[in-house]
Amino acid sequence: MDVAILGCGYVGLELGRQLTERGHTTYGVRRSDDGIAAIEKTGFEAVQADITDCDALERVPDVDVVVFAASSGGRGADAAREIYVDGLETAIHAFGTREETPDRLVYTSSTGVHGDHDGQWVDETTPIEPTTEKTAVLAEAERLALEKPAEYGFDGTVARYAGLYGPDRYRLERYLEGPVTEGYLNMVHRDDAAGAVRYVLEENAARNAVVQVVDDEPVSKWAFADWLAAECGVETPPKRTKSERLEAGDLSEAARRRILTSKRCSNERLRELGYRFEYPTFREGYREAIDDFRSNQGL
Repeated sequence: MDVAILGCGYVGLELGRQLTERGHTTYGVRRSDDGIAAIEKTGFEAVQADITDCDALERVPDVDVVVFAASSGGRGADAAREIYVDGLETAIHAFGTREETPDRLVYTSSTGVHGDHDGQWVDETTPIEPTTEKTAVLAEAERLALEKPAEYGFDGTVARYAGLYGPDRYRLERYLEGPVTEGYLNMVHRDDAAGAVRYVLEENAARNAVVQVVDDEPVSKWAFADWLAAECGVETPPKRTKSERLEAGDLSEAARRRILTSKRCSNERLRELGYRFEYPTFREGYREAIDDFRSNQGL
């Protein structure tokens, strides 16, 4: 299987590593020199191109699968639209108009498209209700990924990621120092975020469908913070209710909406497809970071 990973960053590098290790030909596509160096260091082919530029994408060889894993870098809704909607449409057109078209596209989205469900469970059948301009853009991109490839004769899949964590993204200080605002955490380790996409490609699963990529156990932020503090051997952090955080009056409208958004994301469909998690919960996923913290503290 030949795979092009457009926007080959945090998850894309791990996906490329896993695919290459299993004998697949992988091309990582990034615009920056640093991005190209990271791909080459990981051990697979790098192609330097702007994924929003149709002509630049001609540098990418013909492939069986296009994985659109680009990020807008935490910027606002306009930047998100430029990447996730305009860039995705450009990529679909660029590969779809070739003599040899791909067999399928995978677009990596976010569980943020669900909006607020007052802490209730949500899955792929739950109607999405984005609450911010940026998550509305992601929802539009999901629709595009599922519908547009068919115009060119190939299939689309949406891999809807929960909050990513892993090497260089454990953010222990956020929860150890606090204050921690109440709510739920839906998470997935980077290795499983990549592993789930690799799995559905190898198993030819989830065509023209959405699959949520989230671990087994959504957890209360307060409970997670207390568990993490105990494991790290430090005092439990201060905590705030949502009301207390909102009353501080220092939040942007987008941040305010994020605090008011609460849901628990189910991975039942991914489990039914047969994927087995390397890190089923945060307990396994944070072990390396906890051990490093304790070692650095001399504990």
